[in-house]
Amino acid sequence: PSFGLLFDIDGVLVRGKTPIPAAKTAFQKLVNSQGQFFVPVVFVTNAGNCLRQKKADQLSHVLGVPISQDQVMMSHSPLRMFKRYHEKCVLVSGQGPLLDIAQDLGFCQPITIETLREKYPLLDVVDHDRRPKILVNIYFCFQIVCLLAVVLFGEPVRWETNLQLIIDVLLTSGYPGNPYHRENYPHIPVLACNMDLMWVAEAQSPRFGHGTFMVCLENIYKKITGKDLKYEALMGKPSELTYQYAEYLIRAQAAERQWKQPIQTLYAVGDNLMTDVYDNSWESELASSAAIRCRSVLVCTGVYNPHTEVLSDTRETITETVFHGHRDFRFDPGLVEPDHIVPDVDAAVDLIFQLENFAP
Repeated sequence: PSFGLLFDIDGVLVRGKTPIPAAKTAFQKLVNSQGQFFVPVVFVTNAGNCLRQKKADQLSHVLGVPISQDQVMMSHSPLRMFKRYHEKCVLVSGQGPLLDIAQDLGFCQPITIETLREKYPLLDVVDHDRRPKILVNIYFCFQIVCLLAVVLFGEPVRWETNLQLIIDVLLTSGYPGNPYHRENYPHIPVLACNMDLMWVAEAQSPRFGHGTFMVCLENIYKKITGKDLKYEALMGKPSELTYQYAEYLIRAQAAERQWKQPIQTLYAVGDNLMTDVYDNSWESELASSAAIRCRSVLVCTGVYNPHTEVLSDTRETITETVFHGHRDFRFDPGLVEPDHIVPDVDAAVDLIFQLENFAP
C-alpha cells in the first residue's frame, strides 16, 4: 500500500460505548484471515483518560479485529517527546488513572489535583460539604509543594476544584499556598491535550469536551489578570504536532511489515469539521517523511450533521457559523472543507480503496 489510514474513534467507530454498526463491517475489509492489516492504520483520538493498551483492548472488542497499542494515539501521546518536563514536579488535571498515564509518558513527579487539594485543604471551598471540618493550621498548609508545570490531560470531574487550584498554581508561580503575584507573567508552562469543544456520545446532542473546560480556564485567568493564558504546547487534533506523530506511527507500521513502497497519502477519517478536518496545512510539515499529502474524509455518524449544514457551499456556511476551534488557532473557512463526505466509516473505506485503486 502507498497510503495510510487515520481513524477518529468517537462519532466514527462508537457513540459513547455503543458501536456504530458500519465500523465492524469496515474493518473486516481491512484485515486478512489472520487479523493482519492490509494497510497501516492508526487510531487518532482526542480522548486522554486511559492508557493506550486499554483503548486498544476496547477497540479490539468493538471492531472484532486485533488492535495493538502501537496503533493507538491518545491526545497525550506526543507528551513523550517533551522530555525537558519529565523530571519536573508537574500538576496533572483530568480523570482516569492520571498517575499511571503520566508515568507511562515519562513524567517522574506528577501530582494530581486531588493530592494538591489534600495538601492545601483551605483552597477548595466552593462546595461547602468539602471544606475542612476542623480548623487547619494555616502554616501547615502553605509550605509544601513547588510545581514547575501544569499538564491538562482532559476534562476533569469537579470543574470548580480544578479551575480554582490551577489558577492558584498559575498565579503563585507554582506555590499554590502563597498569595497571588500577578506580576509573575508569563506564568509557569501549561501543556494541554484535547481541544474538542464538543464530542458525541449516546445523547442526541454533542456534549462538553475538554475544550470547553479550557475556555473556562482561559477566561477566568484573563478576568483576574487582564492577560492571556499562554500554552507551551497544544496537543490533540487538529494540532500539527499530533498529525506529525500519527504519521510517524504510520511509517513505523509500514517499516515493521517491510512494505517497500513509500507512504504517499494519508486519509484522515473523522466526524468533526473543527478537529478532524480543520487545518490540513500540516501537510507541509511532513517534508522530511514519506507522506506528501493528506485527504480528509468526513462521516455523518457523529458531530457533523448534514441536515443542519449546507453541503453545496461549505465555505459560505462555515463563515456564518460560530467558530468552535481553539482560541489560538487561526480561522480560515477553507480549512474546514473536507475532501470527501460519506455516510459512515464503511463507505469511507470503500471510497479510499476506490480512490487508491487498491484491492486487498
